Amino acid sequence: MNKISNILSALFSPLLVPTYGMAMAGTLTILHLLPDSLIWTAVGITFVITGLIPISAIIAMYRSGFIKDAALNERTERSVPYIITALCYMGCGLFLYKANAPFWLPMFFAGGALACVINTIVNRWWKISAHAAAMGGLVALMFRIVASHYALYNLNIWISAVIILAGLVMTARLYLKRHTLWQVLLGFVNGFLCVYLLSMIR
Repeated sequence: MNKISNILSALFSPLLVPTYGMAMAGTLTILHLLPDSLIWTAVGITFVITGLIPISAIIAMYRSGFIKDAALNERTERSVPYIITALCYMGCGLFLYKANAPFWLPMFFAGGALACVINTIVNRWWKISAHAAAMGGLVALMFRIVASHYALYNLNIWISAVIILAGLVMTARLYLKRHTLWQVLLGFVNGFLCVYLLSMIR
C-alpha cells in the first residue's frame, strides 16, 4: 500500500496534473476538432511550462541547499517552490490566451495559479495539501466542460473516473501521513472553487 500511495502521489503531482487537464480538454471538448498536431503541441508546451520548469527549479534549490527535501514535505520549505509553480501556471495560461485558445482554458490555469497562491499563504501557518488542490482543479475542469456544454459527448464516465482518482490521491496522502483529513479536504475545496469560479469568467 505504501508503494501504491507513492506512485499515486508521483503520477498526480501538482506539476503533472495541468498537463493531464490540457490533454483532457484537447480530446474531450470541441478543441478535438483542431488538428491533432496542434493539440499535442499545446500539451507538450503545457508540460514544459508547468512541469519541467518548476521541477528543474526545485531540483536546483535542493542541490544548492536552499531546501532540504526535494519532495517538499517540510511546510516551511514550500513557499518559494509554490510561488514558482504559480508563476508557471500563469505563464501557461498567458501562452494559451495569446494563442487564442477559448477563454475558459487559460482560466483553468489562472484558477490553478490562484489556488497555488492561496496554498502558499495558508501554508505559512498550516500544511494544506497541494496534491488535493490540483485534483480539485482537475475535477472542476470536468464539471466546467459539462456545465458549459463544451463536451463532444457524454462525460459521466470521465467525471466519475476523475472523482475516484481524486479520492485515491487524497487517500494516498493520508496513508503516507503527509496530511490530515482536513488538510486534504480543504485543499480539494480550494482547487475546485478557484478553477470552477474563474473558468466562469467569459
